[in-house]
Amino acid sequence: MPGENLTRTEAVERRDLVDATSYDVSIDLTTSPETFRTVTRVEFTGTEGATTFIDAITDTVHAVKLNGVDLDPAEVADGVRITLPNLAANNELIVEADMRYMNTGEGLHRAVDPADGEVYLYSQFEVPDARRMYPCFEQPDLKAVFTFHVTAPENWAVISNQPTPEPEPLGDGKAVWHFGQTPKMSTYITALVAGPYVSWHDELVSASGRTIPLGVYCRKSLAEHMDADNIFTTTKQGFEYFERNFGVPYPFDKYDQLFVPEYNMGAMENIGCVTFTETYVFRSRVSDAIRERRVVTILHELAHMWFGNLVTMKWWNDLWLNESFAEFISTLATAEATEWENDWVTFLASEKTWAVREDQLPSTHPIVAEIRDLDDVLVNFDGITYAKGGSVLKQLFFWVGREAFFTGVNSYFNKHAYGNTVLDDLLVELEAASGRDLREWSKLWLETAGVNTLRPEFELDADGKFTSFAILQSAPDAHPTIRPHRLAVGVYNRTDEGIVRTHRVELDVNGERTEVPELVGQHRGDLVLINDDDFAYAKIRLDEQSLRTVHDHAGEIVDPLARALTLGSLWDATRDGEVPVQQFIETVLAHIGSETESTTRRMLQSQLLGSVDRYSRPERREQRRIEVADAFWSLAQGAEPGSDAQFGFVQTFAQFATTDEQLQVVADLYDESVKLPGLDIDTDLGWQLLYALVAGGRAGEPEIAARYAADATSDGKRSAAHARAAIPTAEAKRAAWDSVWTTAGATNDIVRAAAAGFWTTRDHSLLTPFVDTYFAELRQIWSSRSYHIAEYLVDGFFPGLVDTERVVALATEWLANNEDAPAPLRRLIAEDLDSAQRALRVQAADVE
Repeated sequence: MPGENLTRTEAVERRDLVDATSYDVSIDLTTSPETFRTVTRVEFTGTEGATTFIDAITDTVHAVKLNGVDLDPAEVADGVRITLPNLAANNELIVEADMRYMNTGEGLHRAVDPADGEVYLYSQFEVPDARRMYPCFEQPDLKAVFTFHVTAPENWAVISNQPTPEPEPLGDGKAVWHFGQTPKMSTYITALVAGPYVSWHDELVSASGRTIPLGVYCRKSLAEHMDADNIFTTTKQGFEYFERNFGVPYPFDKYDQLFVPEYNMGAMENIGCVTFTETYVFRSRVSDAIRERRVVTILHELAHMWFGNLVTMKWWNDLWLNESFAEFISTLATAEATEWENDWVTFLASEKTWAVREDQLPSTHPIVAEIRDLDDVLVNFDGITYAKGGSVLKQLFFWVGREAFFTGVNSYFNKHAYGNTVLDDLLVELEAASGRDLREWSKLWLETAGVNTLRPEFELDADGKFTSFAILQSAPDAHPTIRPHRLAVGVYNRTDEGIVRTHRVELDVNGERTEVPELVGQHRGDLVLINDDDFAYAKIRLDEQSLRTVHDHAGEIVDPLARALTLGSLWDATRDGEVPVQQFIETVLAHIGSETESTTRRMLQSQLLGSVDRYSRPERREQRRIEVADAFWSLAQGAEPGSDAQFGFVQTFAQFATTDEQLQVVADLYDESVKLPGLDIDTDLGWQLLYALVAGGRAGEPEIAARYAADATSDGKRSAAHARAAIPTAEAKRAAWDSVWTTAGATNDIVRAAAAGFWTTRDHSLLTPFVDTYFAELRQIWSSRSYHIAEYLVDGFFPGLVDTERVVALATEWLANNEDAPAPLRRLIAEDLDSAQRALRVQAADVE
């Protein structure tokens, strides 16, 4: 709708005209299941005589009063904005309106728990959706103080940014909660969560001496699975770490963490009212990687209380100031303050791999991105903003030094508390603390796009010693920047204890060729590893002998970070068509059984799936699936009973199971006629086994219905949608497609589940009928659905696994014929097209 996509130009112009002072918002959650009533009073200063607007995505506007004058809603409100004419120097605006509940994870989301019929609400406002709950100036540099008054059923819990007050009974089963005034904050981090949530409480003493109340909340039907003590422990570790290193006490009044249903992301850093995906409430066994990821996410959101909430970016082009910093500092805190001391290995295997992949897409952008409007920022919650930014900040941390880094951050927080900043504000403080000029560093690392490739070039004498050694740096043609890197080169040798580092040189790499004279005279060993210890952000390559060592002996590399670096290099070279797919598959299958790190193992299993289903020539996929499944069943049988490895190997075996014999093993595991020692077929693992049986034609609707009857929960409903979409019949694929693509209204969870199940088939003839429809209806889908639902549909149903050459042609044609399509939609198609083109290139290099 016109006006919904606020532009940066409009935001700057509005900021010049007005400054928000305060909001007083009354919200009635008892009016109907579709809408809720808000009465919002906004005080703001303005330029006398000017006209501006306030953002308000409304169902019905009942009244608008500006400075005591009633304005006609039919004239000033269009459902997205309310025009505010003839401003005074000091203004009071009162708007009464009905707003719509959402089921898309945007605005005020309303979910009904199928387990007990209870209603749960939560808000999700980043980037521009506070305007779906109350009229507001929806831009981060128009901060104000907020007072919320919430009418709700008296048996509900109601949580917002400030401590929850005692409710006042209103009769008829209703009550009102009058919250205290917030500190000065941006609209997108205001919050409201309401419903019959169950809670646990604790407290801690801040560095300031204040007692900070802590809360953990989830739905009643999940309460038995909540491990609140573990969450409180992680939270307290984070508080102590951040307060000590930032030198700034926690700036707000309380800290609640709420695990909410049908959530789009991992978490959201609302001040004192952080929301998380319910997948972090472990109702069944999860991998150690997921348990570790929850810790990182908890610390990521806590870090935002300082970096993002106390100090907030002025406009969304500095979103990275929020996300990159939180990504880096939460990893550092996890490694230094929690039990997960190898978290930098996890960061490499997951976050940096994500960053490098996205930095090679046509949509890559500088870390400090050009954000012209809200549509731009919505698609920039990506691997560049989070993971590349975090990687670059890690490099900066080691370059300027720990003490200088935290000294600069402390000055930044103190100087800009409760205000808005731009990149230069941070650089000034880091320069003052470190004595380094960061302008050139910023230009090369933050203001340009693309990833460099580093590879060794050396000569040896007859004894295998280096007579010369250089590091060559290259850049892609589209982003030709050559950057400085601080890194180490490690030489590794096979010993009785395994492959260990026997020599290390640390240096600065700059330019296209950097000589390393310190290595001359040193024996080359069995493995030469550029970027040892993973300081730098770059793609790295291995020489031929090192590649052979990795192929034959990767599992013997003792250091898990070095092991992850070598395997990551192998995967990257495979994706670039420099290493045959079969070599990657062989290496992983030979050594994954000895991998100790859960996230590395999980990432390798995911990469194997891509190697077989996407990067293998079509005629080789079936046999490779069979071989991989056999290998993982053997690994599962030989793994330590009850171990994380055993659990992951069974999951991967089920994903790859293809033959009648393999599917029979899955069926035997599912009905527990075959048992592995230490392995419990719990609720979620049972669903995963059922997915495999359904996709393989060994189960169908009766089995799905029976399992859902035994698991009539939100998770069960989502899992049933996934399973039904995987049924390998034309009728089932059509039903899955129609349920989310043709018909609007499905929740965000169900849309994602249906997309995941839809592609789980080896019979591509079931999918080809939808390819033309997909491209023909893209623009209609984009215009008729909310952003997140449209994104899930466009990306989730892109037919990249079906007749790749034809899909490449169709996507190319669509982009050529739709140059006027919304930029985010074009970006999604361009990214998926690029992935399909890469798949064709890698398939062409798939030689035995």
